[in-house]
Formats: sequence, structure tokens, C-alpha cells
Amino acid sequence: MHRSNIPLMKKISLLYMACILLTSSAMAQRPIDGLAHRILGEKDTKFIFVYLPDSVDYFLIEPVLNNSGMSDNGRIRITGNNDNSLAMGLNYYLKHFAHVHVSWLLSEPVELPNKFILPNPIRREAQVKDRFFLNYCTYGYTMPWWKWKDWERFIDWMALNGINMPLAITGQEAVWYEVWKEFGMSDEEIRSYFSGPAHLPWHRMANLDSFGGPLPMSWIEGQKKLQQQIVAREREFNMTPVLPAFAGHVPKRFAEMHPEADIQQLSAWCGFEPTYFLNSSDPLFAKIQKSFMEKEIALFGTDHIYGVDPFNEMDPPSWEPDYLAKVSQNIYSSLQNADPDSRWLQMTWVFYYKRKSWTPERLRAYLTAVPQDKLVLLDYFCEKTEVWRNTEGFYGQPFIWCYLGNFGGNTMLVGNINELEQKLDAALKEAGPNMTGIGSTLESFDVSPQIYEYLFDRAWEEEPDVDKWIRDWAVTRMGSNLHVDKWQLLNDSVYKDWSFYGLGTQLVARPSLEGHGTYYTKPYYSYSNDTLKSICKAFVNKISYSSSDFSAGTVYKDSYKYDLVNLFSQWMGNHFMEIRNDFTQAYKMRNVKQMKHQVKLANQLFADVDALLNTHPAFMLGPWIESARSWGTTEAEKDYYEKQARTLLTVWGGPILNDYANRMWGGLVSDYYAKRWNLFFDAVIKATKEKRDFDEKAFSEELSKFEHEWTESHTKYPVAPTQVEIKRFSVTPQHATYQKAKEIMERWMEE
Repeated sequence: MHRSNIPLMKKISLLYMACILLTSSAMAQRPIDGLAHRILGEKDTKFIFVYLPDSVDYFLIEPVLNNSGMSDNGRIRITGNNDNSLAMGLNYYLKHFAHVHVSWLLSEPVELPNKFILPNPIRREAQVKDRFFLNYCTYGYTMPWWKWKDWERFIDWMALNGINMPLAITGQEAVWYEVWKEFGMSDEEIRSYFSGPAHLPWHRMANLDSFGGPLPMSWIEGQKKLQQQIVAREREFNMTPVLPAFAGHVPKRFAEMHPEADIQQLSAWCGFEPTYFLNSSDPLFAKIQKSFMEKEIALFGTDHIYGVDPFNEMDPPSWEPDYLAKVSQNIYSSLQNADPDSRWLQMTWVFYYKRKSWTPERLRAYLTAVPQDKLVLLDYFCEKTEVWRNTEGFYGQPFIWCYLGNFGGNTMLVGNINELEQKLDAALKEAGPNMTGIGSTLESFDVSPQIYEYLFDRAWEEEPDVDKWIRDWAVTRMGSNLHVDKWQLLNDSVYKDWSFYGLGTQLVARPSLEGHGTYYTKPYYSYSNDTLKSICKAFVNKISYSSSDFSAGTVYKDSYKYDLVNLFSQWMGNHFMEIRNDFTQAYKMRNVKQMKHQVKLANQLFADVDALLNTHPAFMLGPWIESARSWGTTEAEKDYYEKQARTLLTVWGGPILNDYANRMWGGLVSDYYAKRWNLFFDAVIKATKEKRDFDEKAFSEELSKFEHEWTESHTKYPVAPTQVEIKRFSVTPQHATYQKAKEIMERWMEE
């Protein structure tokens, strides 16, 4: 999509004329102005935004000059073809010139410089038309408890990163409530069919029904209002929200009411009861689709693109190619019947996940039954497998190249920017015109953010320089160039693995003498923990902070604090494997004294890492629990939402997915993971003293009892960093991260 630039002086003169027209006092405030004020506060006056139409998405950044060719009070002009491009231009300036990071999390403040430097003129054009973001699962692992203030910040972040095609599935239960009521179901039957809030993504994908239900009506109404705000703001920033549509999933009660209908149970998913699927050829299918879409459009409007994902991680009723072709053909026809301008978007995760079953013959039949360009596919997990390469480019249907990068919110140091760039560059050169976009399908935000920031920057860079990007990122995170070399080392030596299901450290794994206690979690890292240790030490040792330094306002950015917690907690989690292994070796030697010594070390490590995590709100359990409780209108509802929040992070909903969403969070470490390990240590030591072998299988039942009791508990956890004790001295929250990291370094990392 790159074009040669219009001569710069001619372009500047045109832009001045546009600026005069578009910044007049009579002009109504544009969405970009509101965003700039939310991010920059009173410093938004330093930026002028100019709208100038073009056939491509672009932005131009340049200094504002007066008639004498001198700087006009240090102001900066950003020109673009729409508000999305203008927001991307603002963020490009903030990130690469002012070294300001705007996080996707409300808990991380935007830290601005005292003065904005004047840039040389720079223009960028979007390399792809579509920039997609989100995953059904993100609505469970990150977003279930968000209020408008969280969504407003996040939509600002999406605009600032040039995202223009977000998945928008909030509030759909309000639509389904009316649909199923129209088809004769009662209030209790409908709300009992829905799962609880944290598990709604998997209910929406037809993986489970009713788990954690019935869903409170107050939730349904609250989410409906929230979705109306969400899609309205997304559209202001030229985004195309992808709304849901009917894929065939129906309630068991509906099946009972319609014995004549072609309804079958799908294969069971992860130990849950099988759900019910209405064949798309049944006349009821089109009726339900039309009812749902009419009600959805009335509530939320439409941009004519709908997410429909039948058979996610499950087997269809038949694998015959003709049957699969009929399914997709009928789904598309039902969309067209309700909205003649509709396009269908589907994630291709299932084609990767069940790749042995989705043979080329079956997949070709399914995909080509939909008219060309009416089905848009999300190539979901391209860092692992690019499905487009194995399917002749999805047999000509348009697709979006996606990086996933995270499963369940596991807080691990993963994401290889160098390899991502190689894969993405090759795709842009080789995929052809049916690769219409770049996107991310991450399951949660509780991860290192840089690879996602790079991904969306890359959508606007024709000839990227990864090393320069990392240098800019290092300065942005610290506020200086102190850690540029260490960030380069991190990028090349630590951030080298891709994420996979249940990735975690030994600390968050279910206790066991060897290996790990369940399929999820899988402790794994391929880098040297000594390399990570040297980087951690450098992050502390290069700065000689004292209390006087702090009071004098020494640079100590929140992003630096985030990185300290992220790096140090990862090292501690990795190091715990050595303690566990030494405990196991002592058990094999029946050396109780040495076993107790390892337990003492383990408990010191638990306490240290928990205290460190609690110095930053992005790594704390308290906000997650309290935001869940805040949705309750009664004390009983608050307790209900809290149980939902606790369950998802721990037992999930069954033994198969136990620990899938493990997190290294303050409060969760001390009150859950540490207690699990101490129950385990005590049981092993008891067996040793009694001169018998430890029965790990029998202990697993005792552990399950503790885990489920924890989900029912109501222990209060801090919701914000508080003053902490470091070596008997009180340290304020502002400085606690650095001081606690320094204490950990001195206790654990010095030879």
C-alpha cells in the first residue's frame, strides 16, 4: 500500500490551509481532541490535529512553524485521514519521540515529559487495511469486571495503536434473553442457561452451559448499557466493531421444546456436559438468526461484520465435506437474510486445534461454500502455525494474520519480536492480496506488553528496524538510556519462547515431587535463569537511589517499576524449581532436617515475591476481586461475583483446566500457591517421619478440598500498594518496588 510521497513543501502548504479551516473555533470537537485531553491533560494544547482525507490510512507528524519559519510555541501538528490515524500518529510521536508509554491498563499512569521535543516531519501509511484485536477468552481472563472507565482507557489505547477492527461481544446476553423469551422460555430457564460472568466466553463459544449460573438480571442490564457505550466510542474512532451472531448453539430446554427440530449434542468439552447444536439447514436456524440480529442491531447498531464460530474445539455432527459445506452456506445465508450487507468473520483456531480432522478436502468444502470476500478469517496462532500456508491461502478467502502470544493470562516472559518480525515480513511479501490485515488474539493482558506494541507499530512500518524499536522501548520504559543494553539482552536472550497452554513457573504449579501436578501448569523456560538474574541486578545496580534522591524527584517511572516486578518475580518463580528439586532430593534421602531447611527457604521466597508483587497494582489480586464484587447490587451478588473471580484463576471449573489461568499475583501467591505448597511439604515430611512413602494421589484429594474451599472464601486483599516494611524501615508505595527488588537481590542473587 506504500506510495511515493507528495513533495514535502507542497504538502506542508496544503496542510497549513487545511489547518486554518479545521482548527477554527467554530469547529466541533473531534474524538481525537477528547482522547488527547484524557491522555495529555492540559498539555494537549501542544498538539494540533488536522483531518485531511486520503485513499489510505496515514498520519503525518511535523512541527508547527510561524510565518518566519520558526517554531510556533513548540506546538506539533499531526495530520491524518481520520481519527484512528490521528490517534496512531499521536502515539507514534509519544512513543518514539517523547518516550511516553500509554498502557492498555488503567492502573498504569501516563507519565509525560516537562517539554515535548520538535520532530522532523515524518509520514507513515498503514501497510494493511484491517488491524484486528481481541479474543473471546480475553473477555473472561481480563475484561469481565471492567466498568466504563476501564473500557474508555482501553478504547483510547486501541485507537492510539491504530486498531480498527475490535471484537465487540459485551452485552449479548441481553439480546439472547429477548430471543429465547420470544421462543417461549421463562426467565429462570434463560438465566440458568447462561454461565456465570467469568465463564461467559466459553458459553458464547458453545463449550459449556449453565456453569456458575443463573446469571443475575442486574448483570445482563449493566452489560447491555456498557456495550452501547463501547461500540459508540469505537465507531467514533473509525473502528468496525465485530458483533456476534448465531452459530447454532441452543439451550437444552429449547431442544426439549422442539423435538421435531434437527438438534444434536456436540462432543463434550474439557469435562463439561455436551451442549446442543441446531443444524443450520433446519428452518428454525434462520428464524433464530433473524430474531437475534434484528434485536442486536436495534440495541447496538451494526457495521455489517459478525463473528460466527461453530464447533470451537469440538467435533461437528458430521465430517462429510458436503455437510460442512451446507453448514457454512446456511450460516452465511442466514446472515444475509437478516442483513444483506453482512460479512462473516471466523477464527481459524479450530482448524489448528483439530488440524488432523480438518483435512484439506473438508476445509476447502467449508470455506468455499461462502461467496468470495464475504468470509474473513482470523489466522489465529501464526507464531506457531500459519494455517494460510497449508490451505492455499484459505482457498482465496481474505484473512488477517494474528499473533496470539498468551494463554489464560499466565504472567511469563515470552514473545520473540525478532522471530515475529521474520514471520510477519514473510507473510506480507508472500501471502498476496487476500491477507488484508494484522491482528492479535491474545487471551489476557497480564503479560509483557512490548511484543503487542511492536505488532501494531509494524502495521505502519514498511521497513522496520527492530533494534531501533527496542532501543526506543528501553528509553520509554526507563525515562533514560540506562537500560538500553539490558533491554537488547532481554529481547535476544530471555524473550525468546512462544507461549503455550498453561505456561507457568513451578511456584504456581500444583505441588508434586517431580514434574508438575496437572496438565496445566507446565513450568518451562529455555533461557538461562542466570542471564535473567544478571539483568535483574543491572536494573537495580545502575541506579543508586536514596531517600534524598527520591524526594528530589529522581526519574522513577511507573513502567520501570512494572518491569522490575515482572523480571524479578519471574526469576523468583524460576528459582523456586531448584528449591522444590532440593526438597525432593532430601525426601529421597529421608533427610527431614534438610527437607525443613528447603521449606524455610521456600516460605522466605513466597513472602518476598508476594511483597514485591503487591508493590504494583498490575500484579495484585485485590483489584481483581474488588472489581468483581463491585458489580453486585446485594451482598449475595457480591459474594457470587467474587466466587466467579476466584474460580477462574484457580480451579477454573473442573480438574482438566485446573491452573490454566495461573497468575503470579500478590495475594494469590501468599494465600493460595504458598498454602498449597505448605500443605504438600507438611504431608511429605509427615510421611517421611512415619517411615512410609508419600502417597501423592491421595494427597491430591486433600489439595482439591483446599482449592475449592478457597474459591468460597472472602479474605480481603489490598487493592492498591501500601506502605511496606523493608528491613524494619517503612517505605512508601512510591519507592517500595525498587527497595523490595533491591532487598531480594541482596538476599537471593548475591553469591
